[in-house]
Amino acid sequence: MQQRHAQLAPLYATGAVGLASDGTVALRDAASVPLAQRAQVNGTIAAENADRAALYREIARANGHPEWEADVRRTFAQRWIDRAQAGWWVQQGGKWVRK
Repeated sequence: MQQRHAQLAPLYATGAVGLASDGTVALRDAASVPLAQRAQVNGTIAAENADRAALYREIARANGHPEWEADVRRTFAQRWIDRAQAGWWVQQGGKWVRK
């Protein structure tokens, strides 16, 4: 995830990708990604979201409460949004806003 962040950071900065309120990364503005790069960007987002889902699941399991996965996801989602850099797009209340 840390290495992938270097690929995602420029996409956050341009607003193509944003941090969703469900703890995932989302393609917010596909038109801002050149068509030739869109498949690669979608693959990067899918890999990031798969790793995030595994992280949330494993934290809940490691604490002996797999039923906490949704709570872990919400907690991380809020932390990702709180720590987003100024100018990045985040989802709040179902709407995209620039931080």
